Amino acid sequence: MTLTPDLLALLSRVDTPTVCNAIETAQGKRGFDAFTRGTVIASDTSRAIVGYAVTAKIAAVAPPTEPADMIRARRMDYYRAMAEAPKPSVAVVEDVDGPDAIGAYWGEVNTTIHKGFGMSGALTNGVMRDLGDMAPDFPVIAGSIGPSHGFVHVREIGTPVTVFGLTVAPGDLVHADRHGAVVIPLEVVDQLGAAIAKMQETERLVLDPARREGFDFAAFEAAWAAFERART
Repeated sequence: MTLTPDLLALLSRVDTPTVCNAIETAQGKRGFDAFTRGTVIASDTSRAIVGYAVTAKIAAVAPPTEPADMIRARRMDYYRAMAEAPKPSVAVVEDVDGPDAIGAYWGEVNTTIHKGFGMSGALTNGVMRDLGDMAPDFPVIAGSIGPSHGFVHVREIGTPVTVFGLTVAPGDLVHADRHGAVVIPLEVVDQLGAAIAKMQETERLVLDPARREGFDFAAFEAAWAAFERART
């Protein structure tokens, strides 16, 4: 697969539902299920996040039980992994505290650091804060908003993580926005640009007539028949 600059630009412009549908168009069937479940909160609703996953797990409800030097060393290993990952990259961080998560790992400091590393954004089931001071053009898709960092510390780096029911492995190609996230199957990447164009063209078979003056059921019936013939 080849994530060309043109394809990256296209994926950055379209929303995640479009990508989700386009994957099925490329696969030629329904049933794609590598997407998040539930409602997410987006710090920036104006753009999507696209990139290869750099994964980690954190916790914050309770203080770490490991020695302080081990925690510090793992923290530096975490930042090194984020800084050196192939670009475009997305930080995908699972808060193992789950629905009890309290530690706002993503705020002014961490968004600025990760943006400085050249990353595209972050996807987490955890908490974010500093909504007025987060780094611009570094969207965070999170599970909740809160004021405290708790006892936040890194537990694991570079292992598969699960956020909003979606399992993400290191290096997976992720697309995320205010609707949620998907892992794009590598075998369809080369077909994705054409699939997006085909899907949008197919949708116009219904959307264009529906937007014209005088649209009625007869016009809908004809448009829908054309749509049914063309769609996956």
